[in-house]
Amino acid sequence: MNKIDLETLDERVQALERRAREADPDFPEILDEALALTADLLRHYARTAKGQELTGDDLLGLLRAFLKGDPSLNAVRDNVRELIYYQNCLAAGREDTLPAQPARMAARTAAHIHLYLRSRLEQMDLAD
Repeated sequence: MNKIDLETLDERVQALERRAREADPDFPEILDEALALTADLLRHYARTAKGQELTGDDLLGLLRAFLKGDPSLNAVRDNVRELIYYQNCLAAGREDTLPAQPARMAARTAAHIHLYLRSRLEQMDLAD
């Protein structure tokens, strides 16, 4: 896994939000990027703040490893679960259970995770 810096993650979040605001965004594509971005955000935070290398692509597995020892990080747990819920809705063919603008919601959820983790790094004077 390539080590990604915070500036690159910032750019990816902004690009994702722009794509989600398009007239007819491709929700599955936006969601895939939101999930990948979230995994990269969790890995970056764990590496930068904790000196811990998280591996694997299972977002729930990353989340479990990520939360160990720091209950204040539970703030992102529900956001990660929301993205996984969207993924499960698509997999089950239940698009009717998604929010009104799922692409925007997925992008905003990933952006929220980004802002929370970035602010934590800034508070620790670890933002690169």
